[in-house]
Amino acid sequence: MLRWITALSLAVGSALSASAAPAQPVWVTAWTASPAPDRLDGTPQAPVQFAAQTVRQDIRLGSRADALRLRISNELGTSPLRVEDMTVRGSSGRPLPVQVDGRRVIDVPVGAALLTDPLPLKAAALDEIQVTAFFPQATRPAVRRTTVRVAEGRQPRVADSVAVSYRQNVISAVLVQRADRPSVIVALGDSITEGATAARGSYNQWPERLAVRLQQACPDRFVVLNQGISGNKLLDHGRSHSALSRLDRDVIAVADADQMILFEGINDIRHGGGPTPLPGRTADDMLLGYRQIATRLHQHGARAFIGTLTPFGGSERYEPLSAATRTTINAWARGDDSGFDGVVDFDAALRDPATPESLPAGITRDHLHPNDEGYARMADAIDLTMLGCQAR
Repeated sequence: MLRWITALSLAVGSALSASAAPAQPVWVTAWTASPAPDRLDGTPQAPVQFAAQTVRQDIRLGSRADALRLRISNELGTSPLRVEDMTVRGSSGRPLPVQVDGRRVIDVPVGAALLTDPLPLKAAALDEIQVTAFFPQATRPAVRRTTVRVAEGRQPRVADSVAVSYRQNVISAVLVQRADRPSVIVALGDSITEGATAARGSYNQWPERLAVRLQQACPDRFVVLNQGISGNKLLDHGRSHSALSRLDRDVIAVADADQMILFEGINDIRHGGGPTPLPGRTADDMLLGYRQIATRLHQHGARAFIGTLTPFGGSERYEPLSAATRTTINAWARGDDSGFDGVVDFDAALRDPATPESLPAGITRDHLHPNDEGYARMADAIDLTMLGCQAR
């Protein structure tokens, strides 16, 4: 009897100790830019690249942080990647040297990505950090475009006065350490999700504006990651791997997402351009691809939401067949049997009431991509309660 009481006391004591133990901190992805092949911008004689230049990238963190580490990607590069003198600056302005396994010279093999050593940097959600690196060799980065500042030579710091440009770089993610795990929402899409037509450095892309809405309504409970790539397609490779191809890396593995908003397909359904244009993908093809993405995410315990396709009447490569395909896809997305957990009606938020196949002239300059006001309408069209945010 005494042995039983002693054993019971030990078991109860262990349980109480376990419940009293502080939770272990977790690493959470707080910013992303998808790997994407070199766009081959420029000419063979004057390629767009970094060569003996210092590059600064300003990044807004989607989460509070007690420490952080960077993910440097050469997954889609074609030659070894070397960066030197990489630093991170937070609100204190003090440069923190970035290392990988204690090394300041960072060499990333072709096809690989490296995580840097953790840095003791505290930040609040939506704080901005500056990442600076020197590229000693001619380098053609293979991560989607972001806003950067480029200075000649090896510089300890790149000033605000250096003009911004929209270029590919090498950082594909920022991970932060925090005490608890938030809900991570990935926006997966093309140039409209990337925010290719947003004012440079403004954080006016629709995923970035959604992040602000969630932080204001449900502080520190959500992180929104932008995994858009200009020219991306749902089904086929183009300037980048298709959404079907990059789903595992960009949503499931790197982001560890438990929710995703898919806005993808305009590049698939438009005709291919040129003197003998190839027809775009059919609605049946597209629905197959959409269902595959929803099913694969559900297998990983994640929720999947789909965005209706926005109008592109009057844009390059517009024609009635692709317009009809868009209408069919949107009707399916609004229905009850899509297999997705919900729908965001971007089409209704953006279309011109007078000409529903077009965007209003005031929110676009090319009849395809929204401007900052259009991106704001897209973010505002998302029901926060659908994502689990019940404003307090």
